[in-house]
Amino acid sequence: MEKIAVIYWTGTGNTRTMAESIAEGINSAGAAAELFNVSEITPDKTMNFDKLVFGCPSMGAENLEESEFEPFFSKLEASLGGRKVALFGSYGWGDGQWMRDWSSRTTSTGARLFEEGLMAHETPDSESIATCHNFGARFATF
Repeated sequence: MEKIAVIYWTGTGNTRTMAESIAEGINSAGAAAELFNVSEITPDKTMNFDKLVFGCPSMGAENLEESEFEPFFSKLEASLGGRKVALFGSYGWGDGQWMRDWSSRTTSTGARLFEEGLMAHETPDSESIATCHNFGARFATF
């Protein structure tokens, strides 16, 4: 059984809600998801997982959160080559440029990026939560 880490940062709880639903989807597909706030895991510990899912909302001028998530992801980037990775996050403004930039950045490491990054506008509604669940289930078989 594949082990998948779902690692996220949240400010308002929106990205956490998405992470929980993605993890449930992964588990429903027969893989084993473990959910971590970015402060609960180290870049080294991520290497114990077969696949990685990262979640971070859009911040400021459509950037990743700068005090915890960005430093974590920066330390991990060199280790992503060949690994299966999925990205997700919520946003309140802009058009998703932060996700396009993050996807490009992740692909440039040699990671095998799953689909396009999954985005939810503001607080995820029931449709967004179902989409997250399905995203997780599909990633489990990627």
